[in-house]
Amino acid sequence: MSELRMALNEYLAVRRALGFKLAATGAHLHRFVDFAEHEGAETVSTDLALRWATQCAGAQPAHWAKRLGMVRRFAQYLLARDSRTEVPPLDLLPARVKRVLPYLYNDQDIMRLLEAAGQLPSATGLRAHTDATLFALYVVTGMRISEALQLDRDDVDLAAGVLTVRDTKFGKSRHLPIHPATQQALHDYSKRRDHLCPHPPAPSFFVAERGTRLTTGTVRWTFVKLSHQIGLRGADDRRGPRLHDFRHRFAVNTLIQWYRSGQDVERRLPELATYLGHVRIADTYWYLTAVPELLSLAALRVEQDQGGRLP
Repeated sequence: MSELRMALNEYLAVRRALGFKLAATGAHLHRFVDFAEHEGAETVSTDLALRWATQCAGAQPAHWAKRLGMVRRFAQYLLARDSRTEVPPLDLLPARVKRVLPYLYNDQDIMRLLEAAGQLPSATGLRAHTDATLFALYVVTGMRISEALQLDRDDVDLAAGVLTVRDTKFGKSRHLPIHPATQQALHDYSKRRDHLCPHPPAPSFFVAERGTRLTTGTVRWTFVKLSHQIGLRGADDRRGPRLHDFRHRFAVNTLIQWYRSGQDVERRLPELATYLGHVRIADTYWYLTAVPELLSLAALRVEQDQGGRLP
């Protein structure tokens, strides 16, 4: 094993001990070290990092900048043990990440999707119940895709109506209260699951046909297939509405309800940020800028606060 790879393993171990998962970052950096070893490099240089970061000719500049940033942080760590290390400048590949424009699902979209999911064929009949309930949970809670899949049975307190989301995107856990109708839907699913798969090998709440934990890839594939089936995507569309957009819908609907009921949205935004698992309140503020109705309601509130005059 090369010294550079040993240093990378130490770097990843240190950062993971601090709570960072670094699953994708670790894979990228190991590929960087593969590239460095192929080039005969013994340490990090700016030229080496730049050539590796821009290997993907068809990628967006923001993707190049992200790859270079991974190497830069590794180089900063490496510099303490190897003075030959060059740390790439911060402005070497300046690029701003462009957020994907969200698709705003309407109620008819949701109903068609859930109906189609409820008709999915399978050997035991469990698949239809699992996918329909899972998609509905995304709609009514705004959970991240992986968060619902990581739920174990002990994390779903149906008596209290609380979901425990553990070790999420930023290494934090949180409790999500759910509506009584959601409690009932999850209770109905758990009864069907236990009847159709009484001895699953995995402790997960949502299970595949054989009782194993569902994977993100499988759930995304099913969603895309159903999207084509119900017309959310054209027959040849490779891009379209995403599962993640259910999260956007949840946040937008919550904000609209608060505005319409006259609540102090500014004061309550931290509650929504906590429920969604946002570390920065700015990530929640972004939902205010993406929907015309929200912008109109926000502008009307400002006008009312200013005595009928916009500033």
